[in-house]
Parts: sequence; structure tokens; C-alpha cells
Amino acid sequence: MTSGQRRLSAVATAAVVVALSAACGGTNTTTPAGEGTATASQGTGAAAELAGQVKADGSSTVAPLTSAAAEFFSEEQPKINVTVGTSGTGGGFEKFCNGETDIADASRPIKDEEKAACEAKGIKFTELTVATDALTVVVNKENTWAKCLTTDQLKKMWEPGAEGKVTSWKQVDAKFPDEPLKLFGPGTDSGTFDYFTDEINGEEGASRKDYSPSEDDNVIVQGVEGSKGGLGYFGFTYFEENADKLMAVQIDSGKGCVAPSAATAQDGTYTPLARPLFIYPSAAAAKRPEVAAFLDYFITNNNKIATDAKYIPLNSEQQAKLKTDLATLKSQA
Repeated sequence: MTSGQRRLSAVATAAVVVALSAACGGTNTTTPAGEGTATASQGTGAAAELAGQVKADGSSTVAPLTSAAAEFFSEEQPKINVTVGTSGTGGGFEKFCNGETDIADASRPIKDEEKAACEAKGIKFTELTVATDALTVVVNKENTWAKCLTTDQLKKMWEPGAEGKVTSWKQVDAKFPDEPLKLFGPGTDSGTFDYFTDEINGEEGASRKDYSPSEDDNVIVQGVEGSKGGLGYFGFTYFEENADKLMAVQIDSGKGCVAPSAATAQDGTYTPLARPLFIYPSAAAAKRPEVAAFLDYFITNNNKIATDAKYIPLNSEQQAKLKTDLATLKSQA
């Protein structure tokens, strides 16, 4: 069972179960229910019952949030299938701009070349910020020396050219022990990889190549947990899920050591690794009743879903903008 599955089982008991898998190379997971195309039926509740399918794919960081929304939503609309894939942000946009999915989950904004790919296929979309994340650097529980790391120290570990040169903690800082440095992180299709390399190394995608990559955050957890000198990074939610196995590192970007948390991500003190998380629904998909219903539910109940799924919820200003952005999407549809 992945961390996403464990979290989902904790936040809701639904008539159906969203099985989340974060396997490298991308997978699809399904909330099994419903049939074929969307049709309104004689619903007995406040809203007519719908049937159909909603397809989302992309960031493994955002996928558990979308899956949590799907699981809650299934209690109201049990005949709507919501599938959630984890191809990474880049892989998710590739499928989205090829017209294969209705929603792209993303842990970074869409790139210009991805916008061009969508435009080439006539796919219009709206960016919706659905939660905040504190990208978290983690070390092994036996690590007693790296309670706080500067952004310069992180760059020394991760920058291009560090291969074969920075292989020990002592080479990062003379005060650290001569313990082998073992690095674990997301693969190159990950928005988390893009964000981290941009903020720490100064250029998106710029990273040493001799680390252990995976699109599955659980593989990163296992790697760091199994190595005394291990270090990795992923979203704050995954750290919370594995806080008994790993230690979160405080980050010093020049104004002192700050720990990742909901409060420090929201108030702006956790820099530079606090970031927004997005979904990108297509305008065409939003015309379909089942997709429109899912998006309405997701946005209307956004902070409850984020809180219950152990994400950092939006503040009131961000929440107001989210509702405005959804209205913009509906106007395109």
C-alpha cells in the first residue's frame, strides 16, 4: 500500500476506494463506479445523479489530493469514475495536451512549450491553485548533524558537476562527519524536481546526475530510511506520512533556520521551498456534467479536502481567487 492509499483510507470511508499508485513511468488508478458517458438520472438528492468518467494525471505530489477529492465526491456521485494517474507533472501535461485526460495535476506552472502543445491541439484550460506545499528536505533518523542546512549547502550537494566530487557529508561542511552522502529525489518528469532545481541550483532541470531518481515518493522514503547518510526531498504531505521514519531538515535561506510546516508555508517564512500546487482542467472537459460536478465539489470543499488529506490549505485570499478562476473556466466552457 502506498502512502497515498494509507492517507486516503484515513480521511474518508466511501462506497468506493481510490487506489493510488505512484509507480515510476506513470499509472492510472480508478474510483470504480459508474458507466459510459454522463447522463442525468432521476436523483433523489439535492442534485441529479450523474454517471461518467473523469480522468486526471500528473504530479505524484498533487495526486493524493485529487484522489481524496474523488473519494469524498463518490459519496455524492457514486456513478462517476474518477481516475488519477501519476506520470509526473511533465508526463501529465503531455497526456493532457494530447487530449487524453480532463485534468492535469501539477506541482509547478505549465511551461511555454506545454502551452504551445495544448494550443496546437485546441485545448483551452484554466490554472487552479488548490493547495500550498512546503517542499521538504529529509534525512535519516540517525543523522545528528544536519538539523538545519543552508541553501548554499544544498546547492553544493545537488548542483551539476558535483558528481564524484561531493560524495561525503564532510565535503559539504567540514563540521559534518565523513559519512557517505546518498542522494534520492524525484525523476526529471517531476514538477518537484523542476521546482527544487530552479530554487536551489538556479536553473530548472540543472542537477547532478548520480542520484537515485524515482517518480514514486515512497521509493525516496525507503532510500533515505535505509541509508544513514541519505538525503532526499518531496512534498510536505509525504513527510507527514513518514515522520516516524525520517527527519525533516530546517532550511536557512539567509534569515535563519525555518522548519517546513503549514504555518511557515502560508506566512512566507519557509523560503524558497514553499510553493503552490495546481490542477489544470480543460474547458472542453468542463462542459461535461460529470467533470463540472467534480470540479464544483473539489473547489467548493477545497480547504476541507486539503485539511483532511493533510495538505496545507489555501488562505482566504487564495480561496477567493480559486473560486474566481473556476468561474473563468466555466465562462470558457
